[in-house]
Amino acid sequence: MPTEKKALLIGRQGGAVYIILAGMILAVYWQVLYHDFVSFDDGNYVFNNIHVKAGLTYESVAWAFSFTDIAYWHPLTWLSHMLDCELFGLRPSMHHLTNLIIHTANSVLLFIAFKKMTGNMWPSALVAALFALHPMNVESVAWVAERKNVLSTFFWILTLLAYVEYTRSKGPLRYLLTLFVFMLGLLCKPMLVTLPFGLLLLDYWPLKRFQFQMGATEGSHPPVAAVNFGKSSAARLFLEKVPLIVLSAASVGLSILSAKQHGILSSADLVPIDLRVTNALVSYLAYLGKLIWPQNLAVFYPYPQFIPGALGAGAGLALIGISYLVIRVSKRIPYLGVGWFWYLGTLLPSIGLIQAGLWPAMADRWTYVPFIGLFIIIAWWINEMVCRWRVKKIYISLAAGAVVCALMTMTWSQLQHWSNSITLYQRAVDVTADNHIAHNNLGATLYLSGDVNKATLHFIEAMRIKPDYNEPHTNFGVALKVNGDPDQGIEKLEKLIAIFPQNSGLHYNLGAMYRKKGGLDKAIVQYEKALSYHSEFPQALFDLAFIYSIQGEYEKALEFYRKTIAVQPNLFWAYYNIGAIFAVQNRVDESIIWLDRAIQHGFRNWEFLVKDKKLQNIRMTSYYKNLSSKI
Repeated sequence: MPTEKKALLIGRQGGAVYIILAGMILAVYWQVLYHDFVSFDDGNYVFNNIHVKAGLTYESVAWAFSFTDIAYWHPLTWLSHMLDCELFGLRPSMHHLTNLIIHTANSVLLFIAFKKMTGNMWPSALVAALFALHPMNVESVAWVAERKNVLSTFFWILTLLAYVEYTRSKGPLRYLLTLFVFMLGLLCKPMLVTLPFGLLLLDYWPLKRFQFQMGATEGSHPPVAAVNFGKSSAARLFLEKVPLIVLSAASVGLSILSAKQHGILSSADLVPIDLRVTNALVSYLAYLGKLIWPQNLAVFYPYPQFIPGALGAGAGLALIGISYLVIRVSKRIPYLGVGWFWYLGTLLPSIGLIQAGLWPAMADRWTYVPFIGLFIIIAWWINEMVCRWRVKKIYISLAAGAVVCALMTMTWSQLQHWSNSITLYQRAVDVTADNHIAHNNLGATLYLSGDVNKATLHFIEAMRIKPDYNEPHTNFGVALKVNGDPDQGIEKLEKLIAIFPQNSGLHYNLGAMYRKKGGLDKAIVQYEKALSYHSEFPQALFDLAFIYSIQGEYEKALEFYRKTIAVQPNLFWAYYNIGAIFAVQNRVDESIIWLDRAIQHGFRNWEFLVKDKKLQNIRMTSYYKNLSSKI
């Protein structure tokens, strides 16, 4: 076939791929236009956020670039939400439509990027189709609050395209364009910090820019683009990525700083490092399982309290074994190494070694970019079957078509669970075990819809699962007040305790009701019962300490405040109250030590600190007046 006709045919085929990709995505995802916002973070990001609802005003834009009190630093994501509110107000359909448009663009751009890099149209199209339609990506698209994920990936893929153009014809302007697009992606979400690593992998294959690569032997793997990108040493290619790495380091620093300021960075006291490492190793393999069999997907997977060491060791050995085998064959099958280490590397920031806020055991949205590496392996392995093993294309085409249809069906089904908050949380309750977050959130949603009785049952279950989780206790107390006066609430709690006698949350709530009514001795009895079933119940420990301090039993109060700190080290009120007790006892030096600790753990109410009648010692008040003036 003449070259011109061949190029025209390829161009037409590429255009058909764009249309088919977009058509399949819209056919499956169009239902999101009828979905509502969900209560899980959509309120923080959109409908309850006064800055976002205001649209693109000077004040809101300034807020977007500041360290907000809601999430880590991602100003461009905030601006995209503000633009939606500016254009569409709070119409959920239009906010969902924006996510859908970006995901469609990501899928098409991914096809273009791999087609440019490899010269192979059909494997590139399969990578894009798997990315577009896999059920694990539903969460990133159907959840308005996950705009940061789809938007940052949009700039991730644009950075790939800019980088490919730079490798074809090096020049400072093309390199600066790559840096600029990469920076925009970091302003959406710090997930892009692993992109320099990803570009080094692509330098190995398919760009073949490493000096030691002499090209593949005939028949060793499917052909790639016949484009000479030029060879460079590994050191030179690494130095080429240094400006990108510097931007990544700055993004990490800003994210950690903003998380610390917001107080959402989890300490090792809350989740031990060994548990984090074990969960990370197990999660790497669990995600592989969800790639192959994407069932029982949920918005939140509760973090485990314990994972057997043997399970973590086995997962670690499996990952090491797979990586070793991949390295052994990477010269012969380069796409295998690139895809595998793309998966391992890009998932690393979200694998849970560093945690902030409400951190799950794993999350579907975190695989949005990492699974691209696994899709590369699948697509080029299939291509190798056609090119090297001479499997008939018709069989491969039928099998690939069947897989795509299956994915579309599962994605359509998964999307229906995202239609509103009740369906979302009910799904999580149905497919996960002991999910305290899902039970509490489902209860809160049912309560707002008027179904108080069902809501109460979910709050009770959440308290049973995790007694030291504060929200269901508060929500349960609110639900009780709806049904009558405190005496009726106490009566109902006593009936529930008869049914669930070992639910420490019920005993705690009964104690809290007695305390509010002034029945401190009865409250103490209930708090002690709560602790008999859950000895590390921080709210019960703290309330007991508070009652003992009111009664003047300071030694008992100090004992329980210290126990509170042992299980909840960041509760600054416990430090403050210990300092106040020492002040009453005129133990000034000890009081200053504990009040300083309260400040270190987040206490910022300087006026309250200075005016507290318990802290009337002249040396103490002058000390804190001087300290507050400096901060």
